[in-house]
Amino acid sequence: MSYLVFARKYRPQSFDTVVGQKHVTHTFAKSISAGRVAHAVLLSGPRGTGKTTVARILAKAMNCIDGQTPSPCNICRSCTEITLGSSVDVLEIDGASNNGVENVRDLRDNVKYKPAYSRYKVYIIDEVHMLSTQAFNALLKTLEEPPPHVMFIFATTEPHKIPVTILSRCQRHDFKRISLDDITEQMVYICKKEKVDVSQESLTAIARAAGGCMRDALSLLDLVLSCSEGRITEENLSDVIGLVDRRTIFKITDAVLSSDVVALLDILDDLYQNGHNFKELYSEITEHFRNLLVVKMGKKIDKLISLPSSEIDLMTEQVKSIPETFLNQIFDILYREESAMRFSPNPKLALEIIFFRMLQIKPALPIELLIEKIDGLIKNIPKPDKNSIFETKTDYKNIRNESSDERICEKAVDPYNAEEGYETGSEKLKTDAVTKENDLIKIWKSLHKVISEKYPSLAANMAKCSIKKIEGNIIVIEVEGNGYNFSRITSGKSLDNLKKICNDFFGKNIEIVFEKKISTESSIHQKNISGQFKDDALNNPIVGEALNIFNGSIHDVKIL
Repeated sequence: MSYLVFARKYRPQSFDTVVGQKHVTHTFAKSISAGRVAHAVLLSGPRGTGKTTVARILAKAMNCIDGQTPSPCNICRSCTEITLGSSVDVLEIDGASNNGVENVRDLRDNVKYKPAYSRYKVYIIDEVHMLSTQAFNALLKTLEEPPPHVMFIFATTEPHKIPVTILSRCQRHDFKRISLDDITEQMVYICKKEKVDVSQESLTAIARAAGGCMRDALSLLDLVLSCSEGRITEENLSDVIGLVDRRTIFKITDAVLSSDVVALLDILDDLYQNGHNFKELYSEITEHFRNLLVVKMGKKIDKLISLPSSEIDLMTEQVKSIPETFLNQIFDILYREESAMRFSPNPKLALEIIFFRMLQIKPALPIELLIEKIDGLIKNIPKPDKNSIFETKTDYKNIRNESSDERICEKAVDPYNAEEGYETGSEKLKTDAVTKENDLIKIWKSLHKVISEKYPSLAANMAKCSIKKIEGNIIVIEVEGNGYNFSRITSGKSLDNLKKICNDFFGKNIEIVFEKKISTESSIHQKNISGQFKDDALNNPIVGEALNIFNGSIHDVKIL
């Protein structure tokens, strides 16, 4: 066949002409100049990024008649035959079809023979990860200590499938996806050489569709030129290779952001009638909203988005008045529904359902404004009157000192401690006021911890107890539970143990008074007020905004 496709016709023949892999070609050039080329090399990376091309250039550089040189002449017999793929000393082996142990045994038997006329016998094994485990094992010894005239070059798209024993014997070089600009620039060069007229926008669209793969880009360019007449534009691309015009993507985005369901359905119907692949369209829309979110954030746009500056300007204008949180909500839906779209037997219907969900989203408030509103909401919540809720009807007689009529002062309690959480103090209170409820809770937690350490079974019975009041030498403990539980705590050895702990804890003789916890009007009143506060919080629109932004749910409401 006389026609040669662009991917073969314009295959690089020297390290300098390899596109987008300077980190690899520069390393090889330096290694060859210094005479430090490894006997086994592994080239890994995405498909169509130049692995086999670099392997051939390396073979030419090692066998060129000019000697080991980073710039092979491409004229001598060795260079010419390697370029044509007919060299008897450079053997290209397909790892997928020669993956058996018998193939490696043949290779192992042949490596002992010297090259016919070249300096090195080079084995290039493509898709080496396809070799079987037995084949890899058979290759180990030869790969580690090959004859001085043998060199191995492996290429793979899946290096993780290669055994570690093989990887450790190779010098590895990782190829990167080729950038949009590099692919576009190469196609511009080819179009000038071929004297064909293709618009810059079309070449950019082809490069974007290639996904960092130069071979795919050149194959698409071949297809477009073979199916079109005259100047190639984006409209031609839409008809020939099914790429959606970028203007259509922007129209879809505008319809979503403006909640124009009629325009959106009309665009989708036109695309469907023209036979576009809706799964590919979904990927483009998802990527576009991702790019819009990056543009809205406004940091490192040129690095994070591989698009022409003119298109980035359009995107900046498109999201100028759109909150970042709203874009994030849409992007989140697109990402979560990707599997539903991918496996749907009716992609058009699935995409319409996803868009309907998007249109139901209410633009969320910016997080800064939401936090400000929540702070204001907290400040405006009325505090319940604790005096009316927690007042007690039980009177306790004052304990007086035998030597005076003054009341015995209670020992102070330090409610905070960095390590234990709470601990008792040593100063005496000079007031007869009852300890505040928050302090009582903290004291009980600390006391119950001591009980748990010394008498676990007693602590289990007292798990639902609480200190109701401390006054002088009297501590009132409220017991919640049935009569059996009450009797277990308030009698016998349990009571003796509890008194001993309380005496040590407070540093004085303590009289313990037990009460059964009963429902009073005040506790009912407290529950009613708390319930009202919870209902108000659940129905507050600001809380709804917060749930909407963070895609959250309410598990509990606490009144502080």
